[in-house]
Amino acid sequence: MPKMKSNRGAAKRFHATATGKVRRYKAYARHILTTKTAKQKRGLRSHALVDQTNLKSIAKLLPYLG
Repeated sequence: MPKMKSNRGAAKRFHATATGKVRRYKAYARHILTTKTAKQKRGLRSHALVDQTNLKSIAKLLPYLG
């Protein structure tokens, strides 16, 4: 049986934490930043955890995530 391939786009966007949770970047941080407040932009810098409802689909994209 050959190895399964990871979805390369998803591999660049999601990472596993030490406890096995999946970490993601926040949206809305790429452009049109002049209209956003400093507080909003500061909050977008930090990572977020993937919601429980989306973990199943991410597991299909990244079979070796851990």
